[in-house]
Amino acid sequence: MKVEIFTLCDAATADPTGKLNILGSFDHIFGAQAPITYPLCALAVKMRFEKIEEGLKRIALSFIDADGKSVMPTLNAQIMVRVAPNETTATVPLSLIMQQINLPHFGEYSMRLAVDGRQESDIPLFVRQLPLLPQQPLPPPQEPQQT
Repeated sequence: MKVEIFTLCDAATADPTGKLNILGSFDHIFGAQAPITYPLCALAVKMRFEKIEEGLKRIALSFIDADGKSVMPTLNAQIMVRVAPNETTATVPLSLIMQQINLPHFGEYSMRLAVDGRQESDIPLFVRQLPLLPQQPLPPPQEPQQT
């Protein structure tokens, strides 16, 4: 099994023909202060399985912080992998919409993908504070012009 695509993005869809559509892949989120509630994003995954790997697969997606604490409950799912006749491999596209993700602090987070209990891939998410802009002095008040 190979993970060909595993990314956080603004939006993702998987259609019945196996096409995975991805919009706006990212690995950084910026905020003025923590905690940050990120309103909406998606996780796009494309896995390739060999003919010998056909059958029911257990998928687990977890989202953790740098200390290993869960940011959201682990998503568990099952997929049936079937390789078409005259093919040697099959791909499985997944798209998961995530709403209202609460990121309690700035730092590094990780999305992890496990298949049948074995971690197959992980990607980082860096949550950073927006840089403070230097205070600009206010311009002196303008005197009203007389006409």
